[in-house]
Amino acid sequence: MNSGPVVAVDPGSAKCGIAVLAADGQVLHRDIVAAETIGEAVDVIAETHEATHIAVGSGTACGAVMESILVFRDGSDITEVSEAHTTLQARGRYWQDNPPGCLLSLLPAGMRIPPRPIDDYAAVLIAERFLATPDDNKSIKS
Repeated sequence: MNSGPVVAVDPGSAKCGIAVLAADGQVLHRDIVAAETIGEAVDVIAETHEATHIAVGSGTACGAVMESILVFRDGSDITEVSEAHTTLQARGRYWQDNPPGCLLSLLPAGMRIPPRPIDDYAAVLIAERFLATPDDNKSIKS
């Protein structure tokens, strides 16, 4: 069972979302970084927050992101986690944290587009999945 913070990555080809969650699910950090800096960014954030694990979404660009992280980490603390439907769920989470204004609130929720990238929110959801189902996740061995 995971006892310390987890760093989660929503991998992408141009940008990646990063989130750090405490073992109890509290969001400690969220950010979006360029994909070419993801390995170093994850390493620095993991060290800063004394993270015990890294969870990487299994979707788009997972392989390239994993390779970048493995330059800085040995792989024993890295787990691939399903990221199915996280983009749509991240949109909903964004609007929970940032309620739409008067006119935007008249649109159906599915039609509202956040005014900024939400990759960091997708990373939060990946971390929550990791924390909720640690036995279903598979570690990456170096």
